[in-house]
Amino acid sequence: MNPLSTHTILLPTAFFGPVEYFYYLNKFDKAIIEQHETWPKQTYRNRTTIVSDKGPVSLTVPVTRVNGNHTKTRDIEISYREKWHIKLWRSIETAYHNSPYFLYYSDEIKEVLFSQHKNLIKLNNELTRLMCELMDIKVTIEHSTHFEKVVETNIPDLRYQISPKHPSTLAQFPEYIQVFSDKLPFVPNASILDLLFCLGPESKDYLNNLTKYKK
Repeated sequence: MNPLSTHTILLPTAFFGPVEYFYYLNKFDKAIIEQHETWPKQTYRNRTTIVSDKGPVSLTVPVTRVNGNHTKTRDIEISYREKWHIKLWRSIETAYHNSPYFLYYSDEIKEVLFSQHKNLIKLNNELTRLMCELMDIKVTIEHSTHFEKVVETNIPDLRYQISPKHPSTLAQFPEYIQVFSDKLPFVPNASILDLLFCLGPESKDYLNNLTKYKK
């Protein structure tokens, strides 16, 4: 990590990360993705929240900790025993097939999702890069070379703050029209898929207008 950088942020890996995750990717010139941490459970690293006709739904990638409780994130493998990707894509398709931009982006996203990656972080990396490309987010994405429990630099460290277990790091999320807005209240900070399928090319403008993270 470069201790002199003022345009770099440290983030966790994320599977179709939430809107706030992409806020930071859009805001900073470079993102360093942590891969040397001991794998934490129940985070956005292998789950995402879409908005269905019944409200928020959590979708999860089944993983294998090859070294038990001591497995590092970089070594986490994806389990394909139950063909989870087929079921997960059906859930995404059911939720968003009527969204304004599903047909524009779905083929590229599905291709990556069905690419049978062995390691979770590699799948996440490819999906994140694709999301950035589709939203015209120009950020350099690198991975950590070692683990630092406390980062003693001026690089913002949000490895454990962006989490379904914690309140959002952003002050607010302006409402936009979601697929089921006619019968459900707005769901803030959902998966980036929700923003992309609903706003399409306006997704980056939405990210630009979000309020800076709280002090």
